[in-house]
Amino acid sequence: MADELDIDAMIARFRERAAAVQGRPLPPVAGPERERFMQQAQLDFQDFAIIGDASWTFDDGMLVLTVDLRPPAADPASS
Repeated sequence: MADELDIDAMIARFRERAAAVQGRPLPPVAGPERERFMQQAQLDFQDFAIIGDASWTFDDGMLVLTVDLRPPAADPASS
C-alpha cells in the first residue's frame, strides 16, 4: 500500500487547499450567511493547514501523521 500512496503529494495538496481557502473570495452574501461562510472558511483553512504542516511515517501498515502544535520557541535575540 505504501508503494502506491504518495504522502508527500497528498500533504502538498492540503497546503494548496489551505492557500486556496485564504484566497477564496466572499460571495455576495450578508448578515448571518456571511458570518457562517467566514467561519467555515476559517475552519477549512485550519484543517487543511494542520495536515499541510504534518510530517509522516509509515509503520507496520499504519500511516502516522505528526503535527507539532507547540508554539514557536521565543527567539532569545529579540528579547
